[in-house]
Amino acid sequence: MDWTSPIWYASYILVLLGLAGYGSHRLMIVFLYLKHARKRPEPKQRFSELPLVTVQLPVFNEMHVVDRLLGAVAALDYPKDKMQIQLLDDSTDETVDICAAGIARLREAGFDAEHIHRTDRTGFKAGALENGTRTAKGDFLLILDADFVPNPDMLQQTIHYFADERIGMIQTRWGHLNRTYNVLTRIQAMFLDGHLELEQTARNRSGRFFTFNGTGGIWRKSCIADAGGWEHDTLTEDMDLSYRAQLKGWRFIFLNDVETPAELPVDMDGFKSQQHRWTKGSIQVCKKVLPAIWRSDAPFACKMEATAHLTSNFAYLLLICLCFLIYPNQQWQPDFGRMTYYIINVPIFFFSSVSVLVFYVVAQKALRPGTWWRELPYLPLLLALGIGMSINNAKAVLEALFNHQTAFVRTPKYGIDGGRRTDWKKSSYKAIKSLTPVIELAFGFFFLLIVTEAARKGNWSSAILLLPFPVGFFYTSLSSLVRMLPTSGAPEPKPVKRRIP
Repeated sequence: MDWTSPIWYASYILVLLGLAGYGSHRLMIVFLYLKHARKRPEPKQRFSELPLVTVQLPVFNEMHVVDRLLGAVAALDYPKDKMQIQLLDDSTDETVDICAAGIARLREAGFDAEHIHRTDRTGFKAGALENGTRTAKGDFLLILDADFVPNPDMLQQTIHYFADERIGMIQTRWGHLNRTYNVLTRIQAMFLDGHLELEQTARNRSGRFFTFNGTGGIWRKSCIADAGGWEHDTLTEDMDLSYRAQLKGWRFIFLNDVETPAELPVDMDGFKSQQHRWTKGSIQVCKKVLPAIWRSDAPFACKMEATAHLTSNFAYLLLICLCFLIYPNQQWQPDFGRMTYYIINVPIFFFSSVSVLVFYVVAQKALRPGTWWRELPYLPLLLALGIGMSINNAKAVLEALFNHQTAFVRTPKYGIDGGRRTDWKKSSYKAIKSLTPVIELAFGFFFLLIVTEAARKGNWSSAILLLPFPVGFFYTSLSSLVRMLPTSGAPEPKPVKRRIP
């Protein structure tokens, strides 16, 4: 046995233990969810007179969806004299004209609506929200991104919780307009269902910290001010403000049975840019607020959960380390005997991998009790995509750790919903290209060789367990590389319009 074998194996086991730690946290979330899911919060009282609500709509180059958004806001079941609409527009393309025309139609229909167009994108989305809040008339702020389509009864189902003056924010659960559009949207929907249905519900109803998801929620304006307002030093201003507000003593509520539908990214580049922003932003917030959380008088369980939440994306660094350790471990693994091998590896495998499957199955059973089994074929692809995204997201973690500043990159949306398909590939809206797909492709070939070698040696268990690695890396790389190919000339997809009542 080579003297380096124990070193390779020890490193491999340590990385797996780290991943198993995050896996055990997922199982704890499942336990908390099953324990507290039935504790649906109810408004302690109701407003005798509905309060004034300002609907804030931050947009940047969203010509395909902004009309749909305005139509959905106009259809909200809420008195016109109790609602102000702010279209916070940082656009640099023809979206500006579409926004202006849409606001003009709203005014003609009797709405208090204003189009606030900035030519300086200072602070990006947080800056736009901060700017709009200065002139917001409402005591409560409903924030909706451009790709969201709120149901008409959204405000009626949420506003009365604010009759309790301790409540600072209400978050609704995201739905998916185009969940079945393609394989990528199906897997994204499963990712988000797990986060929103399980994590947010479990955290909120067990008394842990949980965060605003950036859209599909309502803030008390005085809560934002008390927490210090919108700040621009992270890419996830929603998470940052949420922790600061809860550390100030404000209470939040998550309503998992109030759904606010939205459009999922349909292409890999858009998904990658979104995940990069969310991952990098979460680590930035971790660096910013985690010390304050541990200095606070919050219960120990809350501090531990916040730590697990804020550091969870470090798992992508562990996953990259695992990618480099798998091959030497296969070649020079110490011979401890079969029984010792199973005693060490089976529990680690369960917590690091099987826990992920359990997590998402529970989420699907909760949301689709009669049809959840139809999602099972996508679980292996979900695992593969999580692995394939590791390079993209590990890069985001490192950028945050080393304070590499990047702009807020929007996720392209094309106005795709359940009843409409469009040739989005012809759109001028495309995510920023990078060398990441080339690196992913190299990893794909590397793991294809490892899987082939394991199969050649008759080690079928290893070959099967490692198969998600080449599948995931090939999926993320080739999906991006195909988008780099030139497309034939075609008209821009038409914006989605929705009638204003």
